[in-house]
Amino acid sequence: MNYLKLLFLLTLFTYSSSLWAQKATITGVVLNEQEQPIYNVNISSNREGTFTDITGFYLLEVLADTEISITFSHLGHKNIVLENLILTTNETFEFNPVMKTKVQQIDGVEVTATGEKSTEGITTISAELVRKIPGANAGVENVLKLLPGVSSNNELSTQYSVRGGNYDENLVYINDIEVYRPFLIRSGQQEGLSFVNSHMVQNIEFSSGGFQAIYGDKLSSVLDITYKRPAEFALNIDASFLGASVTAETISKNKSFTSVTGARYRNNSLLLNSQDTNASFTPIFADLQTYLTYQFNSKFNLSFLGNISLNDYKNTPLTRQTNFGTINNPQTLLVFFQGEEDNTYTTSMGAFKANFNPKDNLSLNLITSVYHTTEEEYSDVISQYELGEIDTELGSDNAGNIGSSRGIGSQFNRARNILDALIVNVAHKGLLNKDKVTWEWGLKYTHEDIRDQIRESEFIDSLGFSVRPPLQEFQNNQPEEPFSADIEPYSSISAINFVNTDRLSAYLQYSQRTLWNTTNIYYNIGLRAQYWVLSGEGFNSNSQFILSPRGQFALKPSWKADMLFRLAAGIYQQPPFYRELRDETGTIRPEVEAQKSIQIVLGNEYSFDLWKRPFKLVSEVYYKDLTNVNPYTLEDVRIRYEAENNAIAYAYGFDFRLNGAFVPGTESWLSLGFLKTEENIEDRGYISRPSDQRFQIGILWQDYIPSIPSLRMYLNLVYNTGVPGGSPNYADPYEYQNRLRDYRRADLGISYIFVSIKDSYPKGHWLHSFEDLNLGFEIYNLFNNQNAITNTWVREVDSKQEFAVPNFMTSRVFNIKLGMRF
Repeated sequence: MNYLKLLFLLTLFTYSSSLWAQKATITGVVLNEQEQPIYNVNISSNREGTFTDITGFYLLEVLADTEISITFSHLGHKNIVLENLILTTNETFEFNPVMKTKVQQIDGVEVTATGEKSTEGITTISAELVRKIPGANAGVENVLKLLPGVSSNNELSTQYSVRGGNYDENLVYINDIEVYRPFLIRSGQQEGLSFVNSHMVQNIEFSSGGFQAIYGDKLSSVLDITYKRPAEFALNIDASFLGASVTAETISKNKSFTSVTGARYRNNSLLLNSQDTNASFTPIFADLQTYLTYQFNSKFNLSFLGNISLNDYKNTPLTRQTNFGTINNPQTLLVFFQGEEDNTYTTSMGAFKANFNPKDNLSLNLITSVYHTTEEEYSDVISQYELGEIDTELGSDNAGNIGSSRGIGSQFNRARNILDALIVNVAHKGLLNKDKVTWEWGLKYTHEDIRDQIRESEFIDSLGFSVRPPLQEFQNNQPEEPFSADIEPYSSISAINFVNTDRLSAYLQYSQRTLWNTTNIYYNIGLRAQYWVLSGEGFNSNSQFILSPRGQFALKPSWKADMLFRLAAGIYQQPPFYRELRDETGTIRPEVEAQKSIQIVLGNEYSFDLWKRPFKLVSEVYYKDLTNVNPYTLEDVRIRYEAENNAIAYAYGFDFRLNGAFVPGTESWLSLGFLKTEENIEDRGYISRPSDQRFQIGILWQDYIPSIPSLRMYLNLVYNTGVPGGSPNYADPYEYQNRLRDYRRADLGISYIFVSIKDSYPKGHWLHSFEDLNLGFEIYNLFNNQNAITNTWVREVDSKQEFAVPNFMTSRVFNIKLGMRF
């Protein structure tokens, strides 16, 4: 309540201090004829002027109570002039022009501009592109996986690894508010929905490394999302075999209040039923999200971001048959199940952001957020398995089934896990521009309250004998000699943890643009600091202080070739979050310190014309030197840490991305990445890390039929070389360095656009009320490749050898999708 009072007092203060202003504001989004934002549009009025950003958004302060004219100009488009406009003091006027091209394009399809340089190493992704590209888990993360340096071999998951990092090393912001994901989710099929609602997104920026000091303390990447501020009322509805979503955009008559609210429902049964396991799935995922803004005056606005989500995953497995091995030695695993799995993840978040602009060049923000999650995992599953060779004899009555058994046994998995987490943030951010110099600063306080009860056990039975843990205290020569000790689970965790963390972080960054002879120079230097205190029941409190200096330098020579060179270097440190403090027994290790990475990134951006159309080639090479590494194992999307800083590691590689208008009026790209990352645990030598994804190729392709431009095709192709397949419980990872098979996937979408901003219908026509209407189909895993996410380890009876049985992902799936906007 004290935070809300402080925010209310700040609102009153800033509102009263701005009454003297004698200016008005005109704002909006500039679009082309395909309703796509246009970047770098020049907007001028008398002595005032500005440019649109990458999302087409602009904001221009003009004199109030005076007749003015405003001109919108952009190369290749006809000028738009807004004349005889008189705005009252503090009025905010919304104007969203649609600029028309000066030249005739094929069927009115326009080539969008490209080739703008990013001095900060940020990749900007079109929000409209995100909404169109097909995928089993469509959304922002679906497109990120097509970028170089970003990899994932799990189409059911929204998680991704970047340049050798794991899922916990990525920062995600929405309107400067850091967002979190549930803690206990262990498989992609339990995730359901990404936090980011694609229909609410206006702008997407992504950095895969070497990012600025203004971002937080993580090791790998930053995803920076901006939710839209609507310019008019709109209603968007999407429906498919996988679920439905409804998004409403509203704006008040005086343009001061806007809202965008989305409700989503998803059921993954269509995808899960395409896997090897025959089961009764009831995966229900739903969320409600809203973003509200209120413009008190031209200098102060207040926004609210709220989210409530429910993941209710019920699974009653029945049977599973997985065929693997080689042509000469085909193997199969046949499993019969009893029991069920019932997991519930309920999360909610609320955040206020107050923005105050006392001067044109000064911005002050106050951000408060509360995130709460309640997660429950209840599971009792008995599996009886048979491992053997497949009978391949032609004409045999048993062809395709197990011919000779190599292993028979059963396994009982039980879980009773309950976690309750509360995270509170209060932050201030500021920005000052003066004479081509920018100062940015921030201060943030975070309180984390984690209450966790974890109880898991696994019993393994082979030919009637309980398999005991392979530890010294459990060794015996059963069945040669009688053994009457108590039955012990093969693996078990039982712990109750109450953990509190208080963090205080700050940053200061200096940026400047200058000219050296005829070469443009851009650079920034920043410093981050964080101090945190860990406390809780059953262990001594601990604290640590870290400093992270970072810098970026870019230059653009005045060459005939349009090129920019960029260098980024810095120290990146990641203080441990709750899961990084918990070891394999569930015990909290308070002595765990921040992992540290020294990063160097060298990049080049080259813009050129090909076939009289714009293209851009982005190239980067990078090196990471990691110390204080906390080793982990990865099973599906579940990460288990050793909770020790007992390793060092490195990662290096290169990324290439060529994007442009391969087909007129569309954007497509080809990305290529190489990565090598290894770790040395306790000076035993270097081995591959779980994220050692050597080669990655991603293709995003858009096309249409020239004679039928409303018939569109969207295709994404991914090829990743195999990552390490993990190791059995209690096994030495140094002895298990086999890799999963390569990941290959193609998702195809074909849709027909009945109505768009370009192809509207007159009044009286039944399609007149639609702004957009499209119907299409999608084929996931077009070539029906068998991709594996991890291995299940099964024992052979005689030799006790353990076989790595791959857990295959989804096969080919067909989906129909309908989209409409009013």
